[in-house]
Amino acid sequence: MVSAAEQLASNLNFGALAKAQELKKRIWFTLGALLVYRFGTYVPLPGIDPTAWSEIFKTQSGGILGMFNMFSGGGINRMAIFALNIMPYISASIIIQLLTTVSPTLENLKKEGEQGRKMINQYTRYLTVVLAAFQSYGIAVGLQGAGNAVANPGFFFLMSTTITLTGGTMFLMWLGEQITSRGIGNGISLIILAGIVAELPSAIVSTLELGRQGALSTGLILAVIVMAIAVIAFIVFVERAQRRLLIQYPKRQVGNQMFEGQSSHLPLKLNTSGVIPPIFASSLLLLPATVANFNAGQGPEWLGTVTTLLGHGRPLFLLLYVALIVFFAFFYTAVVFNPTETADNLKKHGGFIPGIRPGERTAEYIDYVLSRITVVGAIYLAIVCVIPEILISYAAVPFYFGGTSLLIVVSVTMDTVAQVQGYLLAHQYEGLIKRSKLRGRRR
Repeated sequence: MVSAAEQLASNLNFGALAKAQELKKRIWFTLGALLVYRFGTYVPLPGIDPTAWSEIFKTQSGGILGMFNMFSGGGINRMAIFALNIMPYISASIIIQLLTTVSPTLENLKKEGEQGRKMINQYTRYLTVVLAAFQSYGIAVGLQGAGNAVANPGFFFLMSTTITLTGGTMFLMWLGEQITSRGIGNGISLIILAGIVAELPSAIVSTLELGRQGALSTGLILAVIVMAIAVIAFIVFVERAQRRLLIQYPKRQVGNQMFEGQSSHLPLKLNTSGVIPPIFASSLLLLPATVANFNAGQGPEWLGTVTTLLGHGRPLFLLLYVALIVFFAFFYTAVVFNPTETADNLKKHGGFIPGIRPGERTAEYIDYVLSRITVVGAIYLAIVCVIPEILISYAAVPFYFGGTSLLIVVSVTMDTVAQVQGYLLAHQYEGLIKRSKLRGRRR
């Protein structure tokens, strides 16, 4: 027998979307906010010679700088006011979440509920300002030393660039929070998604142009296309995969009636951490390399060594990338899912896993299962993100066809669509309730 939820899900269509006024407002707000973001990626920094910078960027676009440009939606290529994008905020979030596990003060704030989360978010914003200012100043210094890209180098250029880039990051952080609260989907993820998708057409054109010029063979281009389709299909399959734990509820008596025991499932996603580990890993790898890349050949010798070792596709880069992805897969899973809390909630409602004693033993069993499926999830993330990157780094294909970018695009799109469906289901449930009340009044 088909449940009411399944019937409603099967009836989701554009007609239902047209009637959901609140959802339409949220969608329009999200689209408007993303348009504002895209406009900012075309506003250049003051004092930059676009032609000179474009020539400099072409010589370094195959390394870390090109990867940073992908996440900034082309902002680095145009050296726009949003060139830093949202990456300092992501780095700050990583640091604060790591500190939460070792700092008793932050751990207590996390347990305080909504008020504690607001304080942690405020600390994250403060740290974002510090990281953005540091990275902005590094970019300003690097621009001054990068040939004739700066028209009037000096103290005023350093300060104006630092303030402008930091302000751009803070504005995007605010814009992402507004999308999350007043729009649809996760604002920070959607900003990164918008940057990648917006630059995808030009990446396709440039790849086809390389094929026309003979720099890339037709077979290689077809292989990249097939690889991208296969990666997308693999991502969709794994992101929907779940390990369901059977939950039993005993018989209960209410008044003179005896209700039979029920059963349900506790779904554990194969990839609980979602797209966060690759974003976090990329952000941490970009943080030290931003300054090193600009000062290579002009600063200390170790900066040039860092630039070389952390080059895109280099063994050390790939090794650190895999290690950080695996670490953040486990770390973020531990942050978002608490087995002890889940076991306590089951015990309060009388639920139990067959053959497992409620309470501590249930928490241990859930943690046991979660740890093992997280191993599979971490391996999946590493494969999806690293193998295409190896192929692309040696084939000179744009980053937009890499595993990280495809993972972000597919995962964020699936999460946003799921949230839209949730709003439509809630709207249709409200409609059913209203209609049933009207029928009751007529009778």
